[in-house]
Amino acid sequence: MRAGKGQIADAFARIEKGEAWLYNAHIDEYSHGNIMNHVPKVPRKLLLNRSEIRKLEGRVATKGITLVPLSFYWKDSRVKVQLAVCRGKGEFDKREDIKKREADRDIRRAFAHDEKRK
Repeated sequence: MRAGKGQIADAFARIEKGEAWLYNAHIDEYSHGNIMNHVPKVPRKLLLNRSEIRKLEGRVATKGITLVPLSFYWKDSRVKVQLAVCRGKGEFDKREDIKKREADRDIRRAFAHDEKRK
């Protein structure tokens, strides 16, 4: 983590059995490590107070609400994760993204086709 090799692009957090867990966060292995290095993409336990866990658990109990990590940061000698309570995308939002992605793909194809003619 000190080398800045952590990624939380597809990561999410869950509250399970009174504990907070971070899933799909990729933390690269230590470059000067040996065979005892850690696994890069293993679920990691988040250290939270019991009151914080209860508060988050109450918010996440609603359907469609999830915990999403926003960033990693250092505080003293510990790595902290900033969590956000978010609502998932609705069907309408997904359709908008699909339309935009297809339009971008068509534009790239048109430019590529023009480049081949030259």
